[in-house]
Amino acid sequence: MSEVSDNLSPTKQALLALKQMQDKLATLENAKHEPIAVIGMGCRFPGAENPEAYWQLLQSGRDAITEVPPQHWDIREYYDANLNTPGKICTPYGGLVSNLQEFDAPFFRIAPREAISLDPQQRLLLEVSWEALENAGIAAEQLMGSQTGVFIGICGTDYWHQLLSRKFSEIDAYLTTGNTHSLASGRLSYHFGFTSASISVDTACSSSLVALHLAIQSLRNQECSMALVGGVNRLVSPQASINLSKSSMLSPDGRCKTFDDSANGFVRSEGCGVVVLKRLSDAIANKDRILALLKGSAVNQDGRTSGLTAPNSLSQQAVINQALSNAQVKPSQISYIETHGTGTSLGDLIEVEALSQVFSKSTPKQPLVLGAAKTNIGHSEGASGIAGLIKVILALEYGEIPQNLHLNLPNTQVNWQELPFVLPSQPVSWNSQEPTRIAGVSAFGFSGTNAHVIVSEAPKLESLQVKNLLPSHILTLSARTEKALRELVSNYADYLNTFTHLSLADICFTANTGRSQFNYRLAIITDSTSDLQTKLAQIIRGDTSSDIWQGRVENDRDRFAIKTVTSDLSNWQQTIYNLAIVYIKGEYIDWSDIYNNSNCHKISLPTYPFQRQKYWFRI
Repeated sequence: MSEVSDNLSPTKQALLALKQMQDKLATLENAKHEPIAVIGMGCRFPGAENPEAYWQLLQSGRDAITEVPPQHWDIREYYDANLNTPGKICTPYGGLVSNLQEFDAPFFRIAPREAISLDPQQRLLLEVSWEALENAGIAAEQLMGSQTGVFIGICGTDYWHQLLSRKFSEIDAYLTTGNTHSLASGRLSYHFGFTSASISVDTACSSSLVALHLAIQSLRNQECSMALVGGVNRLVSPQASINLSKSSMLSPDGRCKTFDDSANGFVRSEGCGVVVLKRLSDAIANKDRILALLKGSAVNQDGRTSGLTAPNSLSQQAVINQALSNAQVKPSQISYIETHGTGTSLGDLIEVEALSQVFSKSTPKQPLVLGAAKTNIGHSEGASGIAGLIKVILALEYGEIPQNLHLNLPNTQVNWQELPFVLPSQPVSWNSQEPTRIAGVSAFGFSGTNAHVIVSEAPKLESLQVKNLLPSHILTLSARTEKALRELVSNYADYLNTFTHLSLADICFTANTGRSQFNYRLAIITDSTSDLQTKLAQIIRGDTSSDIWQGRVENDRDRFAIKTVTSDLSNWQQTIYNLAIVYIKGEYIDWSDIYNNSNCHKISLPTYPFQRQKYWFRI
């Protein structure tokens, strides 16, 4: 105790010690329930290459399911509508993501021979994790050696099986590191130099939401300072689909008709989603862009049921109630549930029963909306939970819950009139009368492992106006190749033509502080967003300007493009021109120091344009 407490009477000393103990207990209790901030995200889902495209797909009510292309398997050989035909799949459809066989191996410093043995799931995780960090406005090299954790949901083994089907003499040194699930997370930690927990999770369809639960716990336990959480799924070979077809799990018409009377199975799909997480207190202190809050989560197991893969309504009820308790949220505060919603007749009924038991006893101010992203993109299995989470985050941002597709007649075995649920056949405005909009996300694995996460809108922090006292700004862009830099310029031009309201100060702040710096470089001095658009168009046309610098940083740094700096500029103009010169030269610039006294905000901007080549084994 301090000298002050030494002068107190024994009774007052005891009361002071009790007060200090109570304060410590309160601190520990608050840490157990501290919200976790989502500060960045990236994704690839059928029909969507990034979060903005994913939202457009959901909001417009598009169905991204197509026939399986030849890169995956030949549907002429494997499709047969007759369920009883041996070796055949009852549906020719799937939800597919582009570039199955292509990858930017040089960007991630992976040799071509190793890339051939690298599971497309690991490839996708590398790219989408990079994009998620850029979306968060964090340059990857800033995290080297940091206590960042990686938690990945993954359950597919298609590529490994394909590689093992070759002759033994063709097995190389990269087979195991390229395909074991442990390396899905381990490779990310290795590439970025992260030093905290690195865990791959396989609980089947609940994998990525279980990974999210583990990340929340790790952050709250102070085991990591930041976390990358994701899920991935790739469909490479037909064998698993043949198995699921024989188990009568797949929809013959290739549509997830969640909660509809005609629900007849799910459609398999691919996908990858990654979110970047921090404790809320750290995110606020670091001035991160907060997209949403994770209030609480829970995981449990079905135990003994009528069959190994049969769901358990009681366990589903329990995991939702446990997540609500962990989040310190009442059922009446929930206005939207992104359901597991596979579109199987048994699974849908059991899920509705569980939801009704949790929410029918509460008195919500408005009906509870039951959403189902699988009706748009299919069931991405190990990535399905993260697909649902990203959908909820986007719905919070845009204030609208997308419609469920393929909803013609709600399941007639459910008495919907007596339940507080709405199945959205059209987009639903999400402007709750509650102080905070809160949603739940469910994922139930056929392994019997269930997960639920409570998500709320970002806190309404004080909005500070950007101190735009500068007469002009500098925008820096860079890439590993000249072609990639040209593509990045084009992407910025398209992006700014679409999002015309963006602040120039925020654009330059995010690009300069939140991106890695590569050898092919571009610096633009500009005084307005419209002027920046004009100069980007000039660069695309190949025109020159006194305010545009381009160059390549050589290894010896002897050759670079420098524009002569005139002597009659103001002090700031002289400084900003010098910044452009040393940037093109390859010198290190501490951008955070330059923006130290500004109130600039991190915003979403185009991410790195990967330059992919084909890396695939020969049969």
